Amino acid sequence: MKAVFISYGQSLTGPVEHLLDKLHIRGFTRWMETQGRGSDQGEPHYGTHAWPSKNASTLAIVSDDEAQRLLQTLRLLNEQADEQGLNAFVWTIEDKM
Repeated sequence: MKAVFISYGQSLTGPVEHLLDKLHIRGFTRWMETQGRGSDQGEPHYGTHAWPSKNASTLAIVSDDEAQRLLQTLRLLNEQADEQGLNAFVWTIEDKM
């Protein structure tokens, strides 16, 4: 099993949820307002006067195969909306209750 953490500009909330639905990934946790900035080129998303945009983040625990399909699909979305900012990170899950 894998944990896939997705952080993205809030404007991508609908498209990210649509991808989860399309891939039949039902369970996830979402944080609607997260702050940060990209490590390479991303502008800050702080929700302030100077940097008014914000991020959202989603965490999904999925099978290894689902994680790979999700990452592939997220890469395509990121290519279409590169200026919005989207990153995904994967961790191995050792156990689930």
